[in-house]
Amino acid sequence: MNDALRAALHETGHTTESLAAEVGVDPKTTARWLTEDRIPHPRHRAAAAAVLRRDIKDIWTDKPRHRGFVWFRPWQEIEREAVSLRSFQSMVLPGLLQTEAYARAVLGGTGLIAHGDVERHLATRLARQGILRRDDPPQFTAVVDESVLRRPVGGPETMREQLNALAAACEQPHVRVHVVPSRVGAYAGLNGPFVIATSPDHRIAGYLDTQLHGEVASEPGDIAAILTAWENVRGEALSHWQSVDLITEVARTWS
Repeated sequence: MNDALRAALHETGHTTESLAAEVGVDPKTTARWLTEDRIPHPRHRAAAAAVLRRDIKDIWTDKPRHRGFVWFRPWQEIEREAVSLRSFQSMVLPGLLQTEAYARAVLGGTGLIAHGDVERHLATRLARQGILRRDDPPQFTAVVDESVLRRPVGGPETMREQLNALAAACEQPHVRVHVVPSRVGAYAGLNGPFVIATSPDHRIAGYLDTQLHGEVASEPGDIAAILTAWENVRGEALSHWQSVDLITEVARTWS
């Protein structure tokens, strides 16, 4: 448990419910913050620390990246509560749609994760996929570059299994996948991957991934730029069912 947060609540007379009211989040969210590996969005961290009259680092101490990708946890919280997720990927399939073998190949092939930590990160990634199996899953729309379907991540067998699983996922009413065909020239997707999350109260946050770490974007100008990029990549992509046909066709080539 996050004992520092629990102590701060006790000393200030706050509960998770009253803190939620002050910060402007759901009480279930602040309750999750009491778990040590649940780190709020930076904006919420700052607001909560101010309410509790603490320095942010007194409550949420930074940890080395290799011990759990701490920088990714605020986005996990946003992702978990989102009612809509829009993802563009140019190099690999979105983590929420990866098979175990494909995800293991991606995580193990980056060189950024110690060999002994791959399985731990794999378990985290697979657990995140549970949001798409909930009774109230978010609407998930993914746009991927065609090159993603043809890159031999993990070898032919892994790719065939992955693309068949991707086509099967597309049969769910809350999952839509669109492929930008290789014949498309320059488009906004060449600038890199991103994800857009919409919360139950209609707030929008973005996530940008880099070689060093991920960044949560919430400033109006940044969100406007990401939304413009989304409109561009979505406009260049095939329809959902055209994309499924292409995914199925490419799956057959991985033999």
